[in-house]
Amino acid sequence: MTTPHTPTAIDSGTFTLGGLGGLTVRRLGFGAMRLTGAGNWGPPRDRDEALAVLRRAVDLGVNLIDTADVWGPGVSEDLIAEALYPYPEDLVITTKGGLVGLGPGQRAPDGRPEHLRMALEASLQRLRLECIDLYQLHRPDPNVPFEESVGMLAELQRAGKIRYVGLSNVTTEQLVQARRIVLIAAVENRYNLTDRGSEEVVEVCARDGVAFLPFVPLATGELARGEGPLDQIARRHDATGAQIALAWLLQRSPVILPIPGTSSVRHLDENVAAAGIRLTQDEFEQLRANGRP
Repeated sequence: MTTPHTPTAIDSGTFTLGGLGGLTVRRLGFGAMRLTGAGNWGPPRDRDEALAVLRRAVDLGVNLIDTADVWGPGVSEDLIAEALYPYPEDLVITTKGGLVGLGPGQRAPDGRPEHLRMALEASLQRLRLECIDLYQLHRPDPNVPFEESVGMLAELQRAGKIRYVGLSNVTTEQLVQARRIVLIAAVENRYNLTDRGSEEVVEVCARDGVAFLPFVPLATGELARGEGPLDQIARRHDATGAQIALAWLLQRSPVILPIPGTSSVRHLDENVAAAGIRLTQDEFEQLRANGRP
């Protein structure tokens, strides 16, 4: 009698950040935003569970963990180091700078070069690293020329403090502008089963081999209400709507690296199990047709 296979992040396949010779990660990663307190402010309600989630993620084959200096602020990065340092050799940690926390649920952009330099140094210290594998500009600052913010990340890369530069919350025009300054290895924008506002960015990333990290990947919106296609497909696969949403993202494009987050080990196990779900082409297209631009 064979033992049923328990899906892990290994089942999601791989992607190489930075192209040939770059960093190969499993496509299903983990987003560490929800490990902080309410409104992404302060410590988690259950610190032991937060640490257990990070360790369990690695046990399940996750080797891409996404965080940001503003989550806490600093709390998410501190937890990652506490739980996982010294890090597994293949673990890739990506963090972001360019937002400042003003209070629970309150943040403001700060893309000044001097701020980004200080933010990076603080992230290096909290994560106990000498170089961050992927460092992303969290959000363009309307009060700072975009090329100055990106230029500082390029300078920090030349200094050996960043291996790859990424962007977050950007348009295709900003992606093109940034790529004139430095190689962009990844883009992290809001994108999920029902919110396709970054469809054009996904297409550009797919064309050029740039990783696309969709945040809020579990959102199902109105598709989760009533007896719609999402419910029917989920029942067919003995899965939840969130698992189907992740499976859809994994099939949407080989450059998409979903980073679902949670503060619960049980929910983490559920999310990772989505790597073992394969939608039929009809199911994929049915869900795609129900999204909104």
